[in-house]
Amino acid sequence: MSATTPIDDLLDLDSLLTSEDIEVRQTVRKFGEQHLRPNIAEWFETGEVPVRALAAELGKLGLLGMHLTGYGCGGSTATAYGLVCQELEAVDSGLRSLVSVQGSLAMFAIHRWGSEDQRAQWLPAMARGEAIGCFGLTEPDFGSNPAGMRTTAKQDGSDWILNGSKMWITNGSVADVAIVWARAEEGIVGFVVPAGTPGFSATDMTRKMSLRASVTSELHLDDVRLPADAKLPEARGLSGPLSCLSEARFGIVFGSVGAARDCLQATLDYVGSREVFDKRLSAYQLTQAKVADMAVELSKAQLLALHLGRLKDEGRIRPEQVSLGKLNNVREALQIARQCRTLLGANGITLEYPVIRHANNLESVLTYEGTSEVHQLVIGEALTGVSAFR
Repeated sequence: MSATTPIDDLLDLDSLLTSEDIEVRQTVRKFGEQHLRPNIAEWFETGEVPVRALAAELGKLGLLGMHLTGYGCGGSTATAYGLVCQELEAVDSGLRSLVSVQGSLAMFAIHRWGSEDQRAQWLPAMARGEAIGCFGLTEPDFGSNPAGMRTTAKQDGSDWILNGSKMWITNGSVADVAIVWARAEEGIVGFVVPAGTPGFSATDMTRKMSLRASVTSELHLDDVRLPADAKLPEARGLSGPLSCLSEARFGIVFGSVGAARDCLQATLDYVGSREVFDKRLSAYQLTQAKVADMAVELSKAQLLALHLGRLKDEGRIRPEQVSLGKLNNVREALQIARQCRTLLGANGITLEYPVIRHANNLESVLTYEGTSEVHQLVIGEALTGVSAFR
């Protein structure tokens, strides 16, 4: 019998990484195996996850806002950050979402569009995991079309008054600060809204069948009065929130690879020991054809993620390239999860194995930070020069 080839070694992908990339990947992988994986099935089943305790641990590892510079952030490469997302999502998409929302949405918004006072006040504590952030853009009636948002911001003297609601907000009810986008006379503007501000509240969204190991909330703003310095001074128009979404989408390009890899690894372990008609399931041609096809798509997704990571590190990445990566990698990861489920048979629907959990999570990942259709239109516009959004 020939020796098995580990999934990561099929294309010798480590040869494309630096020693620092490998070190940070292995550190997070070890943390995931020791501290996250033993608990993730229970967190998913109960729908309860210790966000604050996790944030503190992730902060100690330097993973929150790790790709940002200054203010207690690590200033890592985009590729290293992507590999961290990959390892976290190999455990669960909800855990990667916690890090993505904290670093690539809430912290990035303050870092990129905020004032020096806002950066100094919030970023160090958020990097340590002592303060948790959320990002309020999506509304009940406006997901793919954020330009139609109904949340308003009106000036009252030097203050601002916010009214409206936001939906599908990760970390919303546990957040210490919310980045809220609203419509003002000047266009779309962003605000730093501390939890506890009168008129601001958050309620958990329950009965989810996906991303259960993640806090999802609805934000309510009822005459929320904010001082002038709560406004993000550098954000003007939709470019503000959309730049944050592009950051988060980049993490998904890598993260979805982690979920797919975990599904395939669990399936290879299973078919190597499961006997059907007096021989192992792995010895059947149909099984080998399936795992080979999945490994090919996974390898291509890994190469795509690494290429986009290098482009981002060089400052050359374009939004349509991120859309291409998100569209392809999540779509293929979901297909891999579904195919793996078939090889596990009835066992594939239990939480004893990670496959159905990843499959359910990826249904959400396919939708958030831009649906597949949105990314198709972004790529289509880049190719044709014609916008088909309206």
